[in-house]
Amino acid sequence: QVQLVESGGGLVQAGGSLRLSCAASGSRFSVSTMGWYRQAPGNRRDLVASITSGGSSNYADSVKGRFTISRDNAKNTVYLQMNSLKPEDTAVYYCNLNANILLRKYDYWGQGTQVTVSS
Repeated sequence: QVQLVESGGGLVQAGGSLRLSCAASGSRFSVSTMGWYRQAPGNRRDLVASITSGGSSNYADSVKGRFTISRDNAKNTVYLQMNSLKPEDTAVYYCNLNANILLRKYDYWGQGTQVTVSS
């Protein structure tokens, strides 16, 4: 069973930085697309950033230029570096693993980590 464990969330003032980490168990990490999603009260869970197994990344327009996603396959870990944080970044951030291997689909979620940005 794949388990994703997020860490690094917390309270930070506007303009500050946080680095989120997501450690994955199992054998599928290196061939998976990893993503960070977030959900604020009253909102849906939306994609923040993703990174493919080959290292190609994609970002939501709202975080471009401020957030950076990266991965370390040797450590089965994906990171989200968040700079110039704004109050509207406040949300629960979720790590996601998605893969299609030998015609089988895999989709796993972490339990989330709270990020709160004060004004």
